[in-house]
Amino acid sequence: MLSGGHHDPHALLGAHPVRGGVQLRVLRPHATAVTILAKGLRTELHDDGDGLFSGVLPMRTMPEYRLLITYPDHPEGYETDDPYRFLPSLGDLDLHLIGEGRHEELWNALGAHPCTHQGVTGTRFTVWAPNARGVRVVGDFNYWDGTGFPMRSLGSTGVWELFLPGVGDGALYKFEIMRPDGSHTLRADPMARRTEVPPSNASVVTRSHHTWTDQEWMAHRADRPVHEAPLSVYEVHLASWRPGLTYRQLAEQLPRYVKDLGFTHVEFMPVAEHPFGGSWGYQVTGFYAPTSRMGTPDDFRFLVDSLHRAGIGVLVDWVPAHFPRDDWALAEFDGRPLYEHGDPSRAAHPDWGTLEFDYGRKEVRNFLVANAVYWCEEFHIDGLRVDAVASMLYLDYSREDGQWSPNEHGGRENLDAVAFLQEMNATVYRRCPGVVTIAEESTAWDGVTRATHHIGPGGFGGLGFGLKWNMGWMHDSLGYIQHEPVHRKFHHNEMTFSMVYAYSENYVLPISHDEVVHGKRALVSKMPGDWWQQRADHRAYLGFMWAHPGKQLLFMGQEFAQGAEWSEGHGPDWWLLDPSYAAEPDHRGVRDLVRELNTVYGSAPALWQQDTVPDGFDWVDGGAAEDNVLAFLRFDRDGEPLLAVSNFSPVVRHGFRLGVPGSVPVWAEVLNTDEERFGGSGVVNADPVKTEQAESHGRRTSVVLTLPPLATIWLRPA
Repeated sequence: MLSGGHHDPHALLGAHPVRGGVQLRVLRPHATAVTILAKGLRTELHDDGDGLFSGVLPMRTMPEYRLLITYPDHPEGYETDDPYRFLPSLGDLDLHLIGEGRHEELWNALGAHPCTHQGVTGTRFTVWAPNARGVRVVGDFNYWDGTGFPMRSLGSTGVWELFLPGVGDGALYKFEIMRPDGSHTLRADPMARRTEVPPSNASVVTRSHHTWTDQEWMAHRADRPVHEAPLSVYEVHLASWRPGLTYRQLAEQLPRYVKDLGFTHVEFMPVAEHPFGGSWGYQVTGFYAPTSRMGTPDDFRFLVDSLHRAGIGVLVDWVPAHFPRDDWALAEFDGRPLYEHGDPSRAAHPDWGTLEFDYGRKEVRNFLVANAVYWCEEFHIDGLRVDAVASMLYLDYSREDGQWSPNEHGGRENLDAVAFLQEMNATVYRRCPGVVTIAEESTAWDGVTRATHHIGPGGFGGLGFGLKWNMGWMHDSLGYIQHEPVHRKFHHNEMTFSMVYAYSENYVLPISHDEVVHGKRALVSKMPGDWWQQRADHRAYLGFMWAHPGKQLLFMGQEFAQGAEWSEGHGPDWWLLDPSYAAEPDHRGVRDLVRELNTVYGSAPALWQQDTVPDGFDWVDGGAAEDNVLAFLRFDRDGEPLLAVSNFSPVVRHGFRLGVPGSVPVWAEVLNTDEERFGGSGVVNADPVKTEQAESHGRRTSVVLTLPPLATIWLRPA
């Protein structure tokens, strides 16, 4: 007991019937006396030494009692209930589901939960540590000495439990674990729903007191499938969007800003607790706790609630691919590999110095599946963007020959990871109507957004995601736009190739944080030429992106053409929008364009209703390489078209004829990235454009347009 290796302390401590009465034992190191208090009873126990106090009371049954414990510095003593007089506070059904790896509300079973148990208020502590010889609870409520607070093992599930009366919301705690070799380790709770502010790393007992006010949003978010709805995403690193703001302060500013620009959703880079801010949240230690850097879990709920009330959906980056090796977190949690794979070559992530989860272990899979559900149900999150899916799917990811072993079929696929992703997606979609899961997957894996029960050519069922980041489009289009216009004709296919595979998955077009850091330069700084040309290319590219099949995502700062790379240390260069800055109109013009793009996009079903089917797109001219021109039509379900034309040359093209459907007699320009209000040269098609009976591009009718330099224009039926 004193060494911390007892698996059933309740069998020794507390009240137990013996011959001659009831025996009581209390373990309180450093105490000078322990007195039993009950109705009509006040008895001091015998000091047996080493903190153990005991006595036999001549009673047939023991009434409810309390302890009066005195210490040298507290001679008056304090009263408390005896933790060892309570029955287990975790039910058999919970234990059965945990043992099966099927507890979809795992956060309600494990961790620290303020509750009333057998009529007494306190906190139930539970932790999964199957390899431990013993586990104790330590915290600020016992001066971080867990000797007197050993937990009991609840059978073969590997779960340990202890109900501590009087411990409540805000208490700090950890688990002291005796490893199989007899050594001790002090660990944060893997299921902690709140943590200390890093670099401190204790877990915090918490209970939600937030009252949600987003009932209308939640009731209607599933009205339309996401792939058939407008989805324009503003990606945000919360800690640096406005450095120093709390969740509640962000709730005052962020919804207003995003609503003004017309984005339908925000995507937060990981908000789960992480020890190193420079990881941007991608090395998680507290999978169930929003980072405490900006406030409490309820403060984060308040932010999500505020965004929903403004009509803005909330996506979060979720990182089930790996976790850091910090010795107070998940790594060898109970003295042996537990959350990580037992094979060191499978456990070590070769790129990031982290550990990969063991997706073949049912309890680990349960930990992650329940975590996905937790964010959606407890925080009303509308979507999970799953990070680094490719590193999960392939056994040879970033590994050389000889550094990996094939699966049971001789292949390179990680079958355990495939099964986990399928289970996670199926569970989230079943439990959380209207939620979308989005894969950051950079390979040609077949069926990322195919339903899990549909078997593909490779013999695998679909992974079950709703959307997938189109990394190919991102790489090719950014490669094209960085060339000088005179050289772009040699790379024209980089802008058209995406349509070869556009309907193989349901895509998001991402210009994310990854593309504007580590020497890659900000989006506007990737463009060639002088400042005017860079901004013009930036605007034209955004116009092309918004019109291309697929949803779109833009990282903060790019909406106003920030020229510097993003840094988590200071965030976007908001001073560029200060009226006192001479070049401020240049940046405001780009921001005004983004607002206009979102406005027209939202009102034009042709741009989003048929993103994932060939009926929604038709090339007009995809081969005008010499002119650096791309022209295509988008269609909604009723056949209503939108004509998008991009001219990636710095010259005006007068009298440019394009074939169009004869069903539209007159077209009107609804967006032009070269408008003066956006910082352009003002070359526009101001008057309605009539369709002529002249063949062009395989159509019997056509229009003649003026194409502004380095610009994209959209036209709709007048």
